[in-house]
Amino acid sequence: MKIRAGYAIGYECLQATPMILCLSVHPSRRPALITPDRMRLHPDLPTTAYRDGFDNICHVVNAPLGQMTISADFIVEDSGEPDDVAPAGGYHALGELPVETLAFLLGSRYCETDRLSDFAWSTFGNVSKGGTLVQAICDFVHTEVEFGYQHANATRTAFDTFNERRGVCRDFAHLAITLCRCMNIPARYCTGYLGDIGIPPDQSPMDFSAWFEAYLNGRWYTFDARHNTRRIGRILIAQGRDATDVAIVTSFGPHNLIAFNVIAEELAEDHAKTPSRQAFV
Repeated sequence: MKIRAGYAIGYECLQATPMILCLSVHPSRRPALITPDRMRLHPDLPTTAYRDGFDNICHVVNAPLGQMTISADFIVEDSGEPDDVAPAGGYHALGELPVETLAFLLGSRYCETDRLSDFAWSTFGNVSKGGTLVQAICDFVHTEVEFGYQHANATRTAFDTFNERRGVCRDFAHLAITLCRCMNIPARYCTGYLGDIGIPPDQSPMDFSAWFEAYLNGRWYTFDARHNTRRIGRILIAQGRDATDVAIVTSFGPHNLIAFNVIAEELAEDHAKTPSRQAFV
């Protein structure tokens, strides 16, 4: 299947402001692009691109005083298959893990393993290790945490979510990631596009989505504590220890968000390869 995806985000800067933008499709997904994922800025500004320590594509831009719009609009090929099913087992002892996965066992800014370790072991210590354990953690988070856009809080941590029992998709991911790490399963945070493909459409305005991956049986498997079901058409933008590593915009000065529009929708097979611009007019 073909998926059209993109965004148009507007900022008003109160002074000239350097920014790091993390909005490009992840390198692992770029071979599937049918049309380019090209970042456009208005006014037209130079950018410097680089790959960070998690292989995410980032751009540095010096935003001017006043308004700036960042946008992209592209088409990507997708298998149309739901997320892979993780094995029931697949647990790795510490000495068996690749060294590049070890950072995803540690606590991080939004994932306080030290504050949730006792709870994790008392609750999940008797669950079979591996995919069964990760799914049990997802079931717990999905059941115990109330989702609502009105609950969004940029500073909420996994421990806060555990106590408040409410949040948005990033909070679901942070709590599940933390509990996995407490149980010695590497888990990393992911952000990207997730349209309403294969499910009834959600009438709420679309946003970027957060999910996570757990390392099992020698590879990373996708889990989604918010939806707690296999989904079709995820388009990865970035991955890291938690939301700190994948912020769509890191600003080094005062600014206001004045526009935000995200799209990810399945296209008919006979759709032209040039994306329509109407959603971003």
